Amino acid sequence: MVSTITEGVKVSVKTEYQSSYSSPLQAHYVFTYRITIENASDHTLQLLRRHWFIYDSNGTVREVEGEGVVGLQPVLEPGEVHEYVSGCNLRSSIGKMSGTYLVERIIDGKQLRVTIPEFTMIVPFRLN
Repeated sequence: MVSTITEGVKVSVKTEYQSSYSSPLQAHYVFTYRITIENASDHTLQLLRRHWFIYDSNGTVREVEGEGVVGLQPVLEPGEVHEYVSGCNLRSSIGKMSGTYLVERIIDGKQLRVTIPEFTMIVPFRLN
């Protein structure tokens, strides 16, 4: 698991290879990732947008941007945690992702960019 803290918001990521949905012979590798967002600030925050960069070890880079996370724009009070699971497919057995969330402080409308730590996705047989 990797974590980072930006402006009092802790983002942690854990990945898992999904062998039953992958097909290495067709260069199709599926991973899930569990994101934990913890509001350790003194302010109520709302997650508005996500912005991802997905790097495949074959040189492909994809950029994904959109509202919320898995269809939600959660509001987190100080001390609250929001978790969600999403997925990514790669054309190679190794890749990585990184990005940012755009969050807004409810009290004054100030928008903040929160770092999503870079994390790797590696098929387990590549670790031997």
